[in-house]
Amino acid sequence: MSERIDYRTASPAAFKAMLAMETQVRGSGLEHSLIELVKMRVSQINGCAYCLDMHSKDARAAGETEQRLHVLAAWREAPFYSARERAALAWAEAVTLVSTNELPDALYDEVHAQFDDKSMVDLTLAIITINGWNRLAIGFRADVGSYQPKA
Repeated sequence: MSERIDYRTASPAAFKAMLAMETQVRGSGLEHSLIELVKMRVSQINGCAYCLDMHSKDARAAGETEQRLHVLAAWREAPFYSARERAALAWAEAVTLVSTNELPDALYDEVHAQFDDKSMVDLTLAIITINGWNRLAIGFRADVGSYQPKA
């Protein structure tokens, strides 16, 4: 599939707004490895090949294991994710699929046990941001495979 629009150049102001959200997420204090797992899981749910390619490369470059990336879609059944990562992944799934499910108090309580108020907001912003990037990449057919991590 060929790229429909280069959204970065078609609307620089929109791209700048998305980058501002991304900058906030990266500077939030959340663990880089956790953010990459959340980005990968949300991108799996949304079927975003561009973001899956990008974030798997970034995660591996930052030291993430192939095993954890390969098994991420079935994280509930795997023993090698921490309680904090599990809470973040459950929250990421629920927020991403908010139109078809509720965000029950039990889930909120589980996540809040691992994240303070600020971190919950930051985690939710990370989920919102990757959902936005997914929609830009899917909608405009970003060039899958072209991304290279920064050194």
